[in-house]
Amino acid sequence: MTSYTNIALGLKKSREAYPYKRAVVYPAGRDRAGRVLYSQMTFTQLDRESDRLAFSLERIGIVRGTRTILMVRPGMEFFIIVFAMFKVGAIPVVVDPGMGIERMLQCLEEGRPVAFIGIEKAHLLRKLKPRYFKSVKHWVTVGNRWFWGGYTLDQLLTGPYKPYSHAKTTRDETAAIVFTTGSTGPAKGVVYTHGNFDAQIRQIQEYFRIEPDEIDLPTFPLFALFDPALGMTAVIPDMDPTKPAKANPRKIIEAIENHGVTNMFASPALLNRLGKYGREHQIKLPSLRRVISAGAPVSPANIEQFSSLLTGEAQVHTPYGATEAVPIISMASNEILAETKSLTEKGFGLCIGRPIGDTRVEIIRITDNPITQIHDTIKAPEKQVGEIMVKADLVTEHYFNNREADLLAKIPDSDGKIWHRMGDLGWRDSKGRIWFCGRKNHRVVTRKETLYTIPVEAIFNNHDKVFRSALAGVGPKNDQTPVIFIEPSSPISDEKAFIRELLALAKANPLTSGIEHIFIEKAFPVDIRHNSKIFREKLAEKARKKLKLQSGKRS
Repeated sequence: MTSYTNIALGLKKSREAYPYKRAVVYPAGRDRAGRVLYSQMTFTQLDRESDRLAFSLERIGIVRGTRTILMVRPGMEFFIIVFAMFKVGAIPVVVDPGMGIERMLQCLEEGRPVAFIGIEKAHLLRKLKPRYFKSVKHWVTVGNRWFWGGYTLDQLLTGPYKPYSHAKTTRDETAAIVFTTGSTGPAKGVVYTHGNFDAQIRQIQEYFRIEPDEIDLPTFPLFALFDPALGMTAVIPDMDPTKPAKANPRKIIEAIENHGVTNMFASPALLNRLGKYGREHQIKLPSLRRVISAGAPVSPANIEQFSSLLTGEAQVHTPYGATEAVPIISMASNEILAETKSLTEKGFGLCIGRPIGDTRVEIIRITDNPITQIHDTIKAPEKQVGEIMVKADLVTEHYFNNREADLLAKIPDSDGKIWHRMGDLGWRDSKGRIWFCGRKNHRVVTRKETLYTIPVEAIFNNHDKVFRSALAGVGPKNDQTPVIFIEPSSPISDEKAFIRELLALAKANPLTSGIEHIFIEKAFPVDIRHNSKIFREKLAEKARKKLKLQSGKRS
């Protein structure tokens, strides 16, 4: 029996339940006294405007199944366009502009788009780089159209209003193609179905217990898309979403206080920046009921620092997942700070919690090869580190036009369901909690042992002058030399003495006793999206050059 759903139905339900509640709030400027001026739109207005646009998109050829590049800043237009596309059944192709122009263009080309909706700068880019957009036939400009063709969004939003009947999309019909940032490998187009999105919304609603009066501050634009379907007001923050580590904490706190924000998403880098500022200025944020931090490992110290800003029963939640499957595992700050923090500092890994909702998690033996079927022999022994594998209704089943990636990450089971290999390593404790130990392709395999990034780095992170550390491996796959890079929390006056201290720390712990090379790095190279994932491959290349230089000097 065919099952139908459409992600835009969530907006319709929110309109029926809260017709005059604000759906989107956007900072539009400041008055003479410096107070923020806001533009806003109710659920009724958002539903009506996206209906109006849906008719126009169909009229110009952006119809059901049309893959459409979407390059629009977070704001009113972003929400109107996305929900109009969902109603039509068109497919947004979303690429993070922070990944760099060349990589972004390659992703856009791989998405085989037929239509393009973007701001003026985006259209200028496609005129300068036309070869990447050969497949595109329909153009819409958000803003002023200059010397290029197509329509403007303003033109498409004119005319009388009438209700639009959304496309009767099936649960397994493609709703969007979202490209990974490629921070831990080549960027891949993740195919989201309407069923995936529906399951995500249900899982978020149930696990985080979202109430009808909630107001969200989504500092990561894609997460904002869930808000209208959850009935939450989305307050768009005054920040560059591609640079969360450089966001002005005063502006974020101002938005929380201006609107009584109850829910906030913040990457670990932004959480650290806000927590440090808030603690220094003795700020409390009583409206917050929960803070969600994800995108990279969230250290217990970071959580503890931000928790000082919270009041009552509010907690920091650290849901685990990836573009292909999120959220699938989670836990909250009370349990982290009371139980798992001390074990993390001893090198047990980072406890990420228990599976959420209907999510099933297995730990399988570490291999870099494809796995074609599920059987008992692939499972790792109890409490042994292996690769994390998950299955749930929200887990995406394949990549767009990428058979090789499917073979390496997807495993069908006997029920016809797909398990996704996370590419992350971890183990399960006796309480059913999963402990994250790092990315599979970041493990360092020496002649004697295998070292995992999170447990090893925790030993060095205990030093009061270390902001963060990074394990890297140099040499052939099963004969690597382990190297540690250190990013100090403040400038170091005597680096040689500091390195001697760290080497002594390493020798004293069996997890790190085999490490003999430590290098100081003023600032680590990190991913653009969350400013938190460390590019260990770049550090490994630096280490290779440094070790070669050292051996040259000795000889």
